[in-house]
Order: sequence, then structure tokens, then C-alpha cells
Amino acid sequence: MSQLFTTDLLPASDRIDAWQWNAQQICGDCRIQLPKSSFHGAIEIRQVGGLRLTRFSSSPLSFWKWPSETTNPDNRFCIVITQLAGVRRYVQNGISVLLNPGDTTLVDSGRPWSSSCGTECDRLYLRVPRWMMENRLRLREIPIAQRICGTRGLGAALFRLSQSLYEEAERLKEEEGAAALDAYFQILSACSGRVASYEQRLELRPRIQRFINDHLSDPGLGAAKIAAAADISVRHLHRLFSSASRTLGDCIRTRRLEQCWNDLANPRLRSKTITEIAFSWGFSDSAHFSRSFRRHFGISPRIFRAQTGLKTWDTEKNQGVDDFLRTEIADLRYSKPN
Repeated sequence: MSQLFTTDLLPASDRIDAWQWNAQQICGDCRIQLPKSSFHGAIEIRQVGGLRLTRFSSSPLSFWKWPSETTNPDNRFCIVITQLAGVRRYVQNGISVLLNPGDTTLVDSGRPWSSSCGTECDRLYLRVPRWMMENRLRLREIPIAQRICGTRGLGAALFRLSQSLYEEAERLKEEEGAAALDAYFQILSACSGRVASYEQRLELRPRIQRFINDHLSDPGLGAAKIAAAADISVRHLHRLFSSASRTLGDCIRTRRLEQCWNDLANPRLRSKTITEIAFSWGFSDSAHFSRSFRRHFGISPRIFRAQTGLKTWDTEKNQGVDDFLRTEIADLRYSKPN
């Protein structure tokens, strides 16, 4: 049995308050910015396979939601948003996605997010427990706020199926609704997998690399800490690096060795021991550092530093000789004969 709310039967002066109250019953605590006059809208809730599918139709409005920091992870939900009419922008995790009619995206209701539209707008929200979404998509990292195009390929099939789920919801038996949802999630999984493998990797890799660079001096830097900072699973983190030519551990070790190389070659750091330099970049065993340095650069850190210091001294010495010769030549050139 569907539940319907509409502002059509309300006085114009009561519509905004009524809409806000009804929207908050569905979305929880949120802030909604509505026009001061001529607002109209409708909210209809239908059940499909035990999940709530809501259709929002309204005049232009903006929406901001800040979930409580104490939200229980077991009670977190994802929302699959399907744009039916109008063009609407959704923002989460600093990512902005613009949906045209037919397009789909996902948001995590346990994190702050917002949406806005400057025209009449119609959209579907399928509310799915996060644990179920992870199981259904076979992804630990759900591609949040990424556009699934609804005009071609699997995205178009997803759009048509979401429309059918809404239109047929009241006529589907329980087992039929469950079967329809199975088909829906299979298509969504295929679409989301493409998004995750392309767009999220482009965004994740530089962010992960920056985190690694900023925390090289931390001896405890490892997969668990990096994955937590990037809000992805350890398995997915390793999967991101498996497509490259080196592992995560290789990447961390190489960046640490490069920093040690620079410091060992720096004449201003001659007072620091090789072990101090190694430990300052996250190594915790001097023998292991020496082996890694030799294996990577083909020379031991002690010999490298000695050769670098000798070259630096020779350069300074030669520079002093050159300066002396230039001074002598100038004196000879400009001095008057006796």
C-alpha cells in the first residue's frame, strides 16, 4: 500500500511547513530551502521487496543533510537516486554530480550530502541498508556521487527497470518483488563496477599517494592505516595497486628510500647519522635499511654518502680555486705597471 502526500489540497501558506515535516519523516534531520511562494510538491512511498522506494516531485528546492556523528554503522543506508525529470545536482565527499533525466547515482546517508535543482524536478529514492548494498554490489567501496548515464547501455536498462519497479510495486507479489530487485541489483552492480574501476581509481590514487607522502616518517604506516584514511577496505587498497607495476609496500619503501637518498646527499644534514636519517623516514631497522638501499640504488648508503660528500668538497674546493684565479687575473689586468 503506497503512502501519498501532496501539497495540492493545502492552502499556499501551509505548503512549505507541511512539505518540510513530511520530508523529514523520510530523510531525518535535514535543512530544506524552498521558494517563498508558489511551492508545490508530492511524496509517494511504495514498498518493493521489503525496501522503500520514494518518489519526490516538487518545485525547485535545495536540500542539506548532516547525519549525526554517532550514527550506528549497522543502521546506515545508501540511497539509489534515479532522476526522472529535471536536472539536479548532488554533492557528497566533495564530489559533485549533475543528473539528467534517466541518470542514476548513489549517496551514503550516513555522511553529509546535499542536492539542488533550479527547475521542476522528479526523482526516485531507493533506500537500501549499506550492508545489503555492499553484498549486492560485491564492492566494499561503494562509488558515491558518481553518475551512471541513463541514455545508453546498462545505465538505460537500469533506468527503465527502476521505473518499472515503481510503477508495478503494488501489483508485485513478495517473491516477484524480490526477484525484480535481484535483477535490478545485478545491473546496478555492473554499472557501479565500471564507475568504481575507472572514475574512483582516478580520484583515489592521487589522494592515497598524497597520504603516503605526508606520513612516510610514521613507522606504523601500512595498509590498514592508509585504507582507513581513504575510507576503503584493505582489500580494495591492494587491488588498486595490483593493477600497477608495484605493490603498496613497494611504493612506500621506494618513497622512503628516495627521501633518504636526498637527505644523505644534503650537505646541511652531515651532522645526522645514517641511522637517524633512515629512522626519520619510517625505517625501524638500520640493517634492513642498508640492504634495501643497496638493492634499490646499487650502492650502500655509507659509500654513497662518502662519495657524495667527497664530490661536494671537491666542488667547493674547485670553486674556491676558480674564485682565486679570477681575482688574480683581474688584479693583473687592472693594476698599473711600476
